[in-house]
Amino acid sequence: MENETKKTGTIIGIFVVVALAVFGGIYLTRNLGKSEKTITKQEAAKDLEKMVDRINPQKGVQYKSPVEYSDDDTSADELPAIDNNKIGVKATTDLYAEIYCSPEKAGTGTDGWMCEMAKEFNKKGIEIDGKKVSVQIRSVSSGLARDYIKTGKAVPDGFSPSSMFWVSMLNTEGIETETVAESTVKNVAGIVLKNDIYDSFKKKYGTVDMKSVTEATEAGEIHMGYTNPFTSTAGLNFLACTLERYDINSPLSDTALEGFKKFQDNVPFVALTTVQMRGAADKGTLEGFISEYQTYINDSTLSKNYKFTPYGYRHDNPLVAISSSSKEKKEILKKFAEFCSSEKAVKLATEDGFNRMDKYQCEYPELDGNMLISMQNLYKKNKDSGNTVACVFVADVSGSMGGDRIQSLKDSLVNSMKYINEENYVGLVSYSADVTIEVPLGKFDLDQQSLFKGSVEHLNVGGETATFDAICVGLSMLKEQMKNDKNVKPMLFVLSDGETNQGYGLNDVKSVISGMGVPVYTIGYDADLDALKQISDINEAASINSSTDDIVYQLKQLFNAEM
Repeated sequence: MENETKKTGTIIGIFVVVALAVFGGIYLTRNLGKSEKTITKQEAAKDLEKMVDRINPQKGVQYKSPVEYSDDDTSADELPAIDNNKIGVKATTDLYAEIYCSPEKAGTGTDGWMCEMAKEFNKKGIEIDGKKVSVQIRSVSSGLARDYIKTGKAVPDGFSPSSMFWVSMLNTEGIETETVAESTVKNVAGIVLKNDIYDSFKKKYGTVDMKSVTEATEAGEIHMGYTNPFTSTAGLNFLACTLERYDINSPLSDTALEGFKKFQDNVPFVALTTVQMRGAADKGTLEGFISEYQTYINDSTLSKNYKFTPYGYRHDNPLVAISSSSKEKKEILKKFAEFCSSEKAVKLATEDGFNRMDKYQCEYPELDGNMLISMQNLYKKNKDSGNTVACVFVADVSGSMGGDRIQSLKDSLVNSMKYINEENYVGLVSYSADVTIEVPLGKFDLDQQSLFKGSVEHLNVGGETATFDAICVGLSMLKEQMKNDKNVKPMLFVLSDGETNQGYGLNDVKSVISGMGVPVYTIGYDADLDALKQISDINEAASINSSTDDIVYQLKQLFNAEM
């Protein structure tokens, strides 16, 4: 009997263990294979309306402030301190030449070729007129380096951008340079397509090139992405080739402009950074995007799942001396260029992914600096293809934004106003524990600018932080504008330190943000960037974490890309 009782107990025990394992497994894996909650735009709008009713936003007092745009060039003041750009290799002697170098060769690992060359060069003990010399490498993106040099805020002895584009523009802007090396390492830009899309393209169009990609984008067959042509060499290259694709003899003609507008109509967004563009591709928002070959070949996932098709002008990384540099420093640059052309240096560059498509030749005519600047200006005026842009700025005025943070927020918004086109619609929301509509959406004419500036200047901090409540209110304002204008391009800008401790949370509003399809750009002030990035990632917008001295420049570039 005792044995039977033990036997029964054992069977029951096994049954309980199995049951717990089964049901526990079901519980633990209940969400595996399921996508996050997705809702339609109509469902999102209904949910949003209920949320905003609960939030019950206040209406702010209307303030006006005179809008005074000085004719003085403030570009230098808007630039961040040069020390914000990392020094990859420090000089080792009193007499040295500093080089601003594009990041793909001034970083680490396979992106550190010029840094490796500089380290070896500095060990050689090379002398000029009896003095030992060295070089210092600072990683600065090509577009930003051009801005430092042309404004005179921070001028290096040498400049090695990804392409001669930036040198040509500097020359047009009155900055004289002397070419030390036409090329330090060779690279090309390319259109990157998923393997299956590449194969279907080839089957339909016979080939994959700028013509077929622009035709497919124009027809809505593919979502193509590229980077900001004011800061990115690949982005400027792509813009130039797109315009020339429509009129190679006169890329600023009405024909080229109309073609560009049709193409741009079907571009989901122009990415502020390569990271933003790549993230959108990983999520499937973009089927095609642009990359340099050296980046592509060093990314095993990218080179395995995507095919690379070169386009446009070569990126052959010249080295130029700024003419204002001393004779001694120019001589250092020449000796460094010679050192970088050695067999050992070329071999290392090739191992790092450069020099791999040496036979590729550009099919387009050479462009001078004036043409490139004109192309950037055409892009700025026409990137929205005639569609209205509506944006709401959501400003965090909670207690944690006190001191330098709120002052930086105010300064950055007021100083960046001049980079917003007057045809756009702009509104302002502030929030702490409660949400206030400071300025309803309106056309950004002089009267609206005055209201916007006055309201920003009167922002005061204090209280808890209801970030997602404020986002809901901003989305609701955009929803009404979208109802009135079917072609409107809605955008939301959240300016915050990233903290949230009141009201709705991310999980409460994530599906609504996704369903509305409105990109939410986040600008952090000494922020919890991870929290802000999660918001921006929902609809592939950019997230920027800015120190107090570079936020105006960051916003300027964001507005150039998007507004």
